[in-house]
Amino acid sequence: MYSGKIKQILLITDGCSNQGEDPVAIAALSREQGVTVNVIGVIDKDVIDDKGIKEIEGISMSGGGVSQIVYAQQLSQTVQMVTRKAMTQTLQGVVNRELTQILGRSQTMDDLPPEKRGEVMEVVDELGETVDLEVMILVDTSASMKHKLPTVKEALLDLSISLNARTGENLFSVSVFPGKSSEVDKLLDWTPRLEKLSSIFPKLTTGGITPTGPAIREALSSFNKKRSLRSLLSHDDESFFEESI
Repeated sequence: MYSGKIKQILLITDGCSNQGEDPVAIAALSREQGVTVNVIGVIDKDVIDDKGIKEIEGISMSGGGVSQIVYAQQLSQTVQMVTRKAMTQTLQGVVNRELTQILGRSQTMDDLPPEKRGEVMEVVDELGETVDLEVMILVDTSASMKHKLPTVKEALLDLSISLNARTGENLFSVSVFPGKSSEVDKLLDWTPRLEKLSSIFPKLTTGGITPTGPAIREALSSFNKKRSLRSLLSHDDESFFEESI
């Protein structure tokens, strides 16, 4: 049985990066370190341009994740769908690697007979409910996102309710970009309770550049910092750390 954690970055944006490193390259780095990058492109009445679509698809592809373009009013179900779809995709990758090791050749679930494939997918579905999940959420707060932020907040609260129905442990962290005094600001440190956002979101300001690449890099470093902190704690302290976040 798979005993690892699934680590995801969920990027919510409506525009093209215009500051800092190439986000596609940083997403590839994230994937190499075991963190998938999923992207939701939010549009309102505007039409997202080809450059924006290409960037969104490029980030998710190089990050080994899932991408989706969605109108703001459909964001809630999309955030849940993308998160779960990416989780299933990761687990399928794990199963495929296990099959290759067992069978000694490049055989995947798609190569199995239908009845065996169905059995394997049942295992994947069960793991999707029980595996531990860590999600770093990146929210674009550039000027064009101003009227979409209330919908983003609702979508993230719905995500919390949905994922907390699982038996596996969930940990969330939320950062926004651009920040007030830097490219990225952490809004919510690692916690199992995403509902804490209710008191924070109304204080957000929008405007400025869109440093998507630096934001993904900072999100990736957040996973590494959390692991570094755990390594400094004793076993008893670590249980306290889990309760305190």
